[in-house]
Amino acid sequence: MSHSSTSPGNAMHRFVLPIGVHVAAIALWQIGADYGGLPKYLLPSPWEMVQTLGQPRNQWLANTWVTTVEIFGGFLLAAVIGVGLALLFSWSRAATSALMPLLVSLNMIPKVALGPIIIVWLSYGINTNMLIAFAISFFPIVITTSRGLAEIEPEMLYLARTLNASRWQIFRKIQFPGALPYIFSGMKVAAVLAVAGAIVGEFIGSDRGLGYLMIQVQVNLDTATMFMAVIIITLIGVVIYGAVALLEWLLVNRRGAA
Repeated sequence: MSHSSTSPGNAMHRFVLPIGVHVAAIALWQIGADYGGLPKYLLPSPWEMVQTLGQPRNQWLANTWVTTVEIFGGFLLAAVIGVGLALLFSWSRAATSALMPLLVSLNMIPKVALGPIIIVWLSYGINTNMLIAFAISFFPIVITTSRGLAEIEPEMLYLARTLNASRWQIFRKIQFPGALPYIFSGMKVAAVLAVAGAIVGEFIGSDRGLGYLMIQVQVNLDTATMFMAVIIITLIGVVIYGAVALLEWLLVNRRGAA
């Protein structure tokens, strides 16, 4: 069994070095803000941004919770429906011929333009922003999962059929495990897009959330709060992306190395 994945050098490249780069960037930002001569409303320092967390009017916990629910809800909905549609396409060529062109056409619609229409239909709120996040993020999952289910070695399928394996057995033992790397690749892209979708929804029309908070403080040129909101939004995206990467490691990389 290989121990390369747990070697000190590999751990430094995967964790220590990226963390060090982030810390150095924050330190340079702080120095630039303190001594660069720019007005504070143009470039607040990291410390000034952290200080905004103590301002009750920003309601950080409530707004962060709303945005987190929208992002995770939209992403999970995209994952379930996206993988489900891809499975349908792998089982039925007729469904692929009928529905895939429609999905491609719908995906071409700019979601920013679609947002106001969804708000007219459903009013604004958490569910609406969740739906916008879903609309933006589910298509990559459909495409990558469909490709993963289709790109199975013909020799494997031929061997399974000669052994009288059922269609379900072929799917469970060959197709789905082989498609997992593709599924997780699509989910990683979807994680990024779900963040963008939820914030777009909050920008268009909302009364809660981090995007809504940014619009409110923009009038007062409270750039520190705006930057802090962006950082929290980024951290939410990092968490969901990291969760997908961890699940991929557990189900694909770790099992393959065992």
